[in-house]
Amino acid sequence: MTASDTMSSSLRQAIAAATKGIFQITHNSFALIGLAVLFAAMALVARPELRQVGEIKLFSWLQERQQEVSGIVSDLVASDRATAADPKELPKQQAAVAFWLSKKYRVAPEPISALVAEAYTIGARVKLDPTLILAVMAIESGFNPFAQSHVGAQGLMQVMTKIHSDKYQSFGGQFAAFDPLANLQVGAKVLQDCIRMAGSIEGGLKYYVGAANMETDGGYASKVMAEYARLQQVAEGRRAPLFAPQASPAPATQDKAATVAMS
Repeated sequence: MTASDTMSSSLRQAIAAATKGIFQITHNSFALIGLAVLFAAMALVARPELRQVGEIKLFSWLQERQQEVSGIVSDLVASDRATAADPKELPKQQAAVAFWLSKKYRVAPEPISALVAEAYTIGARVKLDPTLILAVMAIESGFNPFAQSHVGAQGLMQVMTKIHSDKYQSFGGQFAAFDPLANLQVGAKVLQDCIRMAGSIEGGLKYYVGAANMETDGGYASKVMAEYARLQQVAEGRRAPLFAPQASPAPATQDKAATVAMS
């Protein structure tokens, strides 16, 4: 065997030995990784709290990455806070009212559907026709939950927040006046008290708008009653004409603050 052959043989042996060593190291590394994963899985099964912490950290990391990529701060509970409902899931009568109001007042059917459903629930509780509650809402704010009059009436039902602040305490304070469902509940309660004091719907509406001690309510009660009649038609499955939105502030001569806080 020549020196060249000897050198080639030695080189092949060295390469083979190195290859075998690399294979063993790699194999052992994968084995160690596999064992680590196995022990981690066993620990997570045995310790649910560790799994929960891991899931939270992973979710947080993924959320941060999504924010970095999209530039939008994620808020997965936003849909839970939204005042919205699928009109197709409402009872037929309520769905008809929701779609009619949506078309007339040019607002999305989903938030209107939530308000209609809530009006029916509250109406049953305070013994008021839900379409009357919705009629008051329509004339008062045109379904704008952030509306405010020059005298301080706020929200969907244009309740005088300062006068009825006590009624918002169970909702977390007076800022709840701008929460649609909270405002609806408080407004319905105030309307119920006004009707009880006056002894009639028309008289109660005069109290509600703050014109109890005035000769006229500026046509407010007539507007509400007209819308109430149309909504009753829709609820009964009959056609009702669409008119321009009737929501308008009370005349400057009226002051809702004239109404005393009612229990």
